[in-house]
Amino acid sequence: MIEISKPHMLAVENSASVAEFQTKEIEKKLNLYQVFLKIYENHTSVLEEILKLENLSQPSLTRLKPSYVQGIVDESGVYLVTNLGNNQTEALIQPQRIWTLGRDRHNGIYVADKHMSRRHAAIQYLDLNDESGFYLVDFKSTNGSFVNGERVYHQIKLKDGDRVRLGNISFDFFCNHSCRILPTVAMELLMQLASRKRCSIDETLTDIAMESYSPEISGKTLPFPNNSDLDYQSEYDGLNTEQKAEILDRFFSQVPPYSV
Repeated sequence: MIEISKPHMLAVENSASVAEFQTKEIEKKLNLYQVFLKIYENHTSVLEEILKLENLSQPSLTRLKPSYVQGIVDESGVYLVTNLGNNQTEALIQPQRIWTLGRDRHNGIYVADKHMSRRHAAIQYLDLNDESGFYLVDFKSTNGSFVNGERVYHQIKLKDGDRVRLGNISFDFFCNHSCRILPTVAMELLMQLASRKRCSIDETLTDIAMESYSPEISGKTLPFPNNSDLDYQSEYDGLNTEQKAEILDRFFSQVPPYSV
């Protein structure tokens, strides 16, 4: 009878444990692979979001612009703003309020993606009282249209923040129905902007007035400066805060922004 030493028994047990551990790891990887396949087949948009998060950590891909389409309704009309075309933002005005998307160059929004149909889908604005808005319509495309991961078979109203996928391209949809008029900028902030020109606020006001003089400012009539005036600066020492702010407002609305 062969006698097996205790160290040898421990070595055998350790080998069995390692083999069992490796088998479990392989099973885990196979399970993960099956999950990956299910996500790829049924929830491609979710997989795209995961890959996008992974790509954000890669410096070489951070320059890519996120694609978007924004529907705008204002006093000037109804139109889209998007960067899908040539990766450049542009406003698209269509008299019928229908913007077609596809890989045919005659589409309102042309996208060079081989996974898109020639006329893949359209975004249409419908005025339906309580249900007015932008709707996505699929033209029975080969690879389908999806909103938030769900395939579109009938026209569907797009909501602000929806994720849309057409073929192999995805974009965020935003909808704007309101506009706010903001209050005027406070005088102290205007003074800080003026100080960027490396001169005092009074010097700035004088320079502005000399370049674009108006005979009446907020109801106060000022004499036009000429060589006989003793000191034109003194005229602006008598202006109140609102009058100075109005002069600066006129100035900043007429000149292009300068680099800080």
